[in-house]
Amino acid sequence: MRSEQFFLLCLFFLILLPAAPSRAASVPLAPDAPITGNAEAAVNESTPSAPHAPVYGDAMIRGMLGEPSNLIPYLSSDSASSEVSGNFYVAPLKYDRDLQVVPWAAERFEILDEGRRLRFTLKKGILWQDGTELTAADAAFTYALMIDPKTPTAYAGDFKIIKEFKQLDRYSFEVSYEKPFPRSLNTWMGALLPAHALIGQDLRAAPQIRTPLSCGPYTLQEWDPGAKLVLTANPAYFLGRPYIDRVLYRIIPDITTMFLELKAGKLDVMGSLTGLQYTRQTGDAAFKREFGVYRTLASAYAYMGYNLKSPLFADVRVRRALAHAVDKRDIIKTALMGQGEPTIGPYKPDAWAYNHAVEDYPYDPEKALALLAEAGWRKEPDGTLRKDGLPFSFTLLTNQGNEQRVKTAVIIRSMLEKLGIEVKIRSVEWAAFLKQFVMPGHFDAVILGWTLPQDPDGYDVWHSSRRDGGLNFVGYADAEADACLEAARSTLDQAERKKYYDRFQEILHRDQPYCFLYVPYDLTAVQRRFRGIDPAPAGVFHNVEQWWVPLDEQRYRISAR
Repeated sequence: MRSEQFFLLCLFFLILLPAAPSRAASVPLAPDAPITGNAEAAVNESTPSAPHAPVYGDAMIRGMLGEPSNLIPYLSSDSASSEVSGNFYVAPLKYDRDLQVVPWAAERFEILDEGRRLRFTLKKGILWQDGTELTAADAAFTYALMIDPKTPTAYAGDFKIIKEFKQLDRYSFEVSYEKPFPRSLNTWMGALLPAHALIGQDLRAAPQIRTPLSCGPYTLQEWDPGAKLVLTANPAYFLGRPYIDRVLYRIIPDITTMFLELKAGKLDVMGSLTGLQYTRQTGDAAFKREFGVYRTLASAYAYMGYNLKSPLFADVRVRRALAHAVDKRDIIKTALMGQGEPTIGPYKPDAWAYNHAVEDYPYDPEKALALLAEAGWRKEPDGTLRKDGLPFSFTLLTNQGNEQRVKTAVIIRSMLEKLGIEVKIRSVEWAAFLKQFVMPGHFDAVILGWTLPQDPDGYDVWHSSRRDGGLNFVGYADAEADACLEAARSTLDQAERKKYYDRFQEILHRDQPYCFLYVPYDLTAVQRRFRGIDPAPAGVFHNVEQWWVPLDEQRYRISAR
């Protein structure tokens, strides 16, 4: 595990997705257009041409399935928090439209000592919204916070690898490593936090959780819990005030309701259209007149994850049996209406790290029953699967509002019932799903998704040290897998890294801590009055602060405050 940046941090972190969205490369397509590579398809012919001069004004209303858990980066692992907080914070570096690393808050950066040392010089005059200047002291504070064991974050690993942090002057700092670290630049795509506002505070109770201090393109105006968040353009943003005056995130925890709101003109942007919506409900002339739809293979994947502490799933033969019992292509055909591709591991099939030599477990219920029998599970005359008199019964948990996941759960239940396994499906509101069930490990099995960063390092999700409070909430541990992850993040040689990642995927395929299901197509609808959209490898939203609306098409007038 998207698309549930979304924001720039979503390209950096692995994020739990309520709706498996992503910021993968997107191209506008007619619903019946052929699938092509990244940003190579023709724009829908009804896309309006843009006048030469952008203008300010209007608002953008976006739909979100889940509500943010908090708005301090690094303290959450859900996409809603990351998408919204990405409007408030900046980082030294970012990806450009073509996924090349470029300075953002940094004036310049240098890679020294064959990659063992990085030097950053921040731009002068970047202001937090209270007028305080962002400086290297904020970078020093962020680093110290991330390596502090008391900080409740799942993302400390990259910072703890740093051998030394040195602030050189008001705007410059250096970080050094024992050896080259491939993710070193990605580390500094993470948000810089305001030292003057957060120093000495308990982050879990800091007011910035709900009222963040911004130096990004937008500031938070209002947060109505369970309903909406309202963002206002930041006139002091160092790259220039965004053209769109206001962004309204409406929290709509049901994807069908969200689509109806989109069609009714009450939303301007909706990510993660379902396959049914895309194939059956976006092709009419009225929809095409109002919306452009962007479609690409998402930088995300969906999976069924097992609680490896459960006696039901502790035996690898059981997990392999379930891999044979789940027909991924039927799930994609039925739940996604064909809008996805099967996957065998934690990478998308077009990624350089994907191991195409790994052959998926074929759908074979008889093989599944044979493996279950080896593990002591026998199908009784009444059709139930039992071991030592106890039935094979578990609860499959997923989040409310995600129609594809609920359908996937229903299909899996039907498939496993043929083996005599009882599956009870439970869907839970997103915030409670994470806090009360997933992160503390209170589940049998879950259907979830991860977004994927550009770098394939999966240390935070798969390394055994990330169990018990980290993102490795299924509790997976394998010494060789750990060694592969450690070795792959210790060299800059991509060919060498691929060897380790190929072996890592072979181990995961053998152990099946997840039943890896599919990589969905990212399907996003955007109201056609917005100009400046530039589909690119970095995604359709990579330049969203540069989108604008002609004066005669603006729908919302923002009164002076």
